[in-house]
Amino acid sequence: MSSLKFGTSGLRGLVTDLEGGPSYAYASAFFRTIRADGGEGTVVIGRDLRASSLGISATVAEAAAAAGLTVIDAGPLPTPALALEAMRQGACAVMVTGSHIPDDRNGLKFYRAAGEITKTDEAAIIAALVLEEQPELSGQTASTMLEPEALARYRDRYRAFFPADILSGLHLAVYQQSSVARDLLSELLVALGARVSTIGRSETFVPIDTEAHRPEDTAFIHETMASGTFDALVTTDGDADRPLMADEAGRILRGDVLGLLTARYLGIDTVVVPVTAGSALERAGFRQVMRTKVGSPFVIAGMEQARRDGADSVAGFEANGGFLLGSDVSLAGQVLPALPTRDAMLPILATLAAARAHDVRLSALVSTIDAGETASDRIPDIPAERSGAFLARLSEAAYLSTFLRTVGAPQAVDQQDGVRIELDQGRTIHFRASGNAPELRCYTEARSAVDAEDLLRWGLAAAAAEVQDTGLRP
Repeated sequence: MSSLKFGTSGLRGLVTDLEGGPSYAYASAFFRTIRADGGEGTVVIGRDLRASSLGISATVAEAAAAAGLTVIDAGPLPTPALALEAMRQGACAVMVTGSHIPDDRNGLKFYRAAGEITKTDEAAIIAALVLEEQPELSGQTASTMLEPEALARYRDRYRAFFPADILSGLHLAVYQQSSVARDLLSELLVALGARVSTIGRSETFVPIDTEAHRPEDTAFIHETMASGTFDALVTTDGDADRPLMADEAGRILRGDVLGLLTARYLGIDTVVVPVTAGSALERAGFRQVMRTKVGSPFVIAGMEQARRDGADSVAGFEANGGFLLGSDVSLAGQVLPALPTRDAMLPILATLAAARAHDVRLSALVSTIDAGETASDRIPDIPAERSGAFLARLSEAAYLSTFLRTVGAPQAVDQQDGVRIELDQGRTIHFRASGNAPELRCYTEARSAVDAEDLLRWGLAAAAAEVQDTGLRP
């Protein structure tokens, strides 16, 4: 059985299941749906820096050429930079990236000229898919036009919007690892006045997850910041659509905290977030907070609904830190056009700028929003049918009360994506099946880090006992 599957953001799976014919087949299905709608005749292709991405992007280019599309190679660049270029050219786009997952896996992210594909588009691609479509691949790069300026245009988007000295006085550590934005990020921070020290550059792929941090990454960040030399450490995941930032003490800021600070700094009116985002948002003074299922397609759909409902300015963000700008915003007379796809650069720059504007350190800035504490982890190797059966039972009031009896009584339940349960004393626990891996995920929130971790440990152990029960069936 192939590991390839559409999840919360694009198609992902093992490299061995994606290389060659399968990547050709999925790309061809995407291009067929574009053609069937009378859509774009040009495709822009980009990639991250993992070992398999160059070869897969060449296969995608062959599929595009066979479909009669004009092929533009944007080379290695951040996913939001590719989306920006596709919007500029009125073209569709394919990003070859596995985001934060390990190097033995990869994926494809698909874009129409207007932005990310929807869940309806995903269904259309699957319907158009012919996996038996196994052409004799030439192994040669299809005839393409190079577009080396796409990355520069993305860089200039932020250089033009933020004042040149807005980060003056900050000394920042840029953890470069294998992020496709590792040089761009350093360049932008220097252009905006910061002093930058680059660390940790790697020529092999490093799977940086901005939401579930690897122990070795956490240790490296703490060790780096223990010197007291830096005001903050910044980095991104592999394709630079998710940020990671640590404060002066080496404490990693949650992605939803970065999103909240960014939205507040930009003067956003309405925010759209998945149910995994912290409850501080409802206390932050936004005119409206809309919650959706997990995944950027759902956040984008929520932003579009907010605009139709008359919101003045709209943004979305996720617990992983990816920030989606749903409307144009202004700052000091400069306008930043909407970019409704996950972006790492804007939350990094805006959060640092907010700290400078208030003349405080990052830790002090975060303390102003009463964000509480969260924790999350996953139970691996749990088949979807077992996760589904467990979540279905949690939706039964009697079973839920029995399951929670040692930690508290449910105060409210949200079943928009998995089961999110509000307990007493500001605590929540949320179980959901991963959208792109055989995992059951658990998220907790509490007023202290100790309580959040304790609740998480309980949740993982209790859920593991349930999903391993051989009597548990859909």
